[in-house]
Amino acid sequence: MDPDTLTSLQSSYDRVADEYARRIYDELKDKPLDRELLDNLAKRLTKKGIICDMGCGPGHVARYLHERGAKVMGIDLSAGQVEQACRLNPGIEFKQGNMLALDVPDGTWAGIAVFYSIIHVPRREVVSALAELRRTIQTGGLLLLAFHIGDEVVHLDEWWGEPVCVDFIFFQPEEMSGYLESAGFQIIDTVVRAPYPEVEHPSHRAYILAQKPGT
Repeated sequence: MDPDTLTSLQSSYDRVADEYARRIYDELKDKPLDRELLDNLAKRLTKKGIICDMGCGPGHVARYLHERGAKVMGIDLSAGQVEQACRLNPGIEFKQGNMLALDVPDGTWAGIAVFYSIIHVPRREVVSALAELRRTIQTGGLLLLAFHIGDEVVHLDEWWGEPVCVDFIFFQPEEMSGYLESAGFQIIDTVVRAPYPEVEHPSHRAYILAQKPGT
């Protein structure tokens, strides 16, 4: 991702951080499939090591996993989002970072939950981003990836009354599966669902559970 795009994305999420936390932090209570998939991730990895909530926003996914007994931490590009996550989730570690270039050793985490952060990575860089995530996962570790289904790119210049410059990139499940396999992951399961009315943006959603295979 070029520096200007990265800076625009970061500053856009900084500007909406307060409102984003207010609107998003409790959303999982209205998303039963999301909870089921996160329950499964926590169950599989609770005794394996830390799960990273990548693109954590206000930390609601990390909190949910933590409440189910998993060891967790979170990373977000936006300092404003990290500030909200730390405020709302005392006792859980959150820090700023770029998912395309993570400052952690190989095999750091047992798994990564990537809920709607891959949607900001341009298509030409998705395989590189996923390869970087694979690098940071232990052999046999898991990646749970969530994204909007489609072919379009939705651009916002204004978001909740704040000036922003951010693209939301939609992907087809088969397309994303191909990117994951190109990055060295093995697909375990793919689930799709319709949007939950009056809860979220009215797009269909996909969730792919993938594994870093053993050597």
